[in-house]
Amino acid sequence: MGIFISLQITIECVVVALLFSAALSATYCKLLGILQSSGYSNKKLFSWAGKKGNAAVPRQVLLFMLCALSYAVIALCFSFAGVWAAVVALSAYLLFLILYVVADKRKALRSPVSFTPRLKRLYVVTFFVTAVLVYFTITLLNFADFLWQNNIFNLLRYLPLSLFPLLSLPIIALSNLIAKIYEVPHNKSFVRAAKKKLAGAKITVVGITGSYGKTSTKQILNGILSKKFRVLSTPRSHNTPLGLALSINSNDLNNYDIFIAEMGARHLGDIAELCEFCPPDYSVITGICPQHLESFKTEENIVKAKGEILLGTKIKAVIAPDCYERFADYSCQKASADCVSNIACTSSGTEFVLTLGGKKKKVKTKLLGEHSAHNIALAARLAFELGMSLTEIAEAVEGLEYIEHRLQLIKNNGVNILDDGYNSNVKGAAAALDVLRTFEGRKIAVTPGLVELGILEESENYALGKKLVGLDEVILVGDTLITPVRKGYLENGGEQSKLHTVPTLFAAQDMLKGILQSGDTVLFLNDLPDIY
Repeated sequence: MGIFISLQITIECVVVALLFSAALSATYCKLLGILQSSGYSNKKLFSWAGKKGNAAVPRQVLLFMLCALSYAVIALCFSFAGVWAAVVALSAYLLFLILYVVADKRKALRSPVSFTPRLKRLYVVTFFVTAVLVYFTITLLNFADFLWQNNIFNLLRYLPLSLFPLLSLPIIALSNLIAKIYEVPHNKSFVRAAKKKLAGAKITVVGITGSYGKTSTKQILNGILSKKFRVLSTPRSHNTPLGLALSINSNDLNNYDIFIAEMGARHLGDIAELCEFCPPDYSVITGICPQHLESFKTEENIVKAKGEILLGTKIKAVIAPDCYERFADYSCQKASADCVSNIACTSSGTEFVLTLGGKKKKVKTKLLGEHSAHNIALAARLAFELGMSLTEIAEAVEGLEYIEHRLQLIKNNGVNILDDGYNSNVKGAAAALDVLRTFEGRKIAVTPGLVELGILEESENYALGKKLVGLDEVILVGDTLITPVRKGYLENGGEQSKLHTVPTLFAAQDMLKGILQSGDTVLFLNDLPDIY
């Protein structure tokens, strides 16, 4: 009988642990998405969870309370079922965990969860970690029940499982640490394979870095060079070792002439690491501003970090004219992209004179803003260095399309939408507001402020608020950064009646539905990732 009872309890523990863990793991989806957006950094995950106004932890507390209360009520109501009452009451957990998942889906992440192989592996690890913890908890509770022989404890023996929603963050963090035992060496092996493959390919490598404008310049350069060469470039904002390695390993490099590699950095040494396995023949520095000052600490460190690409450049570098002198001490061959003049910006595009090889040509592009002309200058100068003629370059520039989420103009029911969601730097914000003011009709800005500015975060967001004065409507999103933006707006002549504050981008979109009219232009300036 003892063996039978022991086997029965063991089976019960395993079944309950698997079912409960499966239901609980379903609630992890959004948290895993945040971890993914954080670069799988536990520190950033906990920083996000602790931000003022973040409802993640309070919602988990509410889930715990609902589960605990409903479990206790059901267990007591089914007390006539004896030892099975505790098992029947587990239905309360299933009900509220399902409701939590349904409610969670109604508020989508701004950066949707991407179920990459790595995230799938992490999901499996979190499930097994949860299952092991739940199994041992259930086993201990049943053992305590066996020792105490108390009717009330027997009925409520699975009540402590209601605490597990409160442990979601620690469980995910622990699972992430366990998963990294495999992920770190796997990633290094993946990068080594890319390095070997690139070294054996006959392809010209162009590296692009800078505090801002990297992705835009990369897209423009890709559009120009593609008129003459077979071009492969890193997708979207993939600018880390894994991002570059993914592009290299996923493509046959023999099918391309040029590989454009966007190179990002948040610390000294990041660019040097990228150049070590992906050494550029040519390079571009798009500009310097106090972006990522939070991690770099000083602007001098930003210059040093971006300058690492010059140390790895084999042939020649093209540098934005406004920061050219900051790299004067680097010995590689350099060229300034000071080749545009007479810039004229309207709501329909940008015109300028492009000068290359001593020849001039008037060029027009649908891309908006003076900064677009300067980004084109960088790409045009490099294309000229690679052998394209001024005529070829000018024709390619006139055919350029809007760059997604970077002052992308979208017309919808008579309303102009300027999608500048991926812009989060000081210079880009100023340029976007200049573009907004070129449009006729009412002008509306939606922004959560600027991030990763370190000690300048408050002053630069104050300055952003000042730049918003004069617009017809201003909608500030969230509460992380908007206090200095609001202060800068109101203290410099902004009207309180035109200033609105909403908790989320979705709430801002709902507000716009009620105020937008035909002929209006609305600028979405910096749609912050969920981790902010």
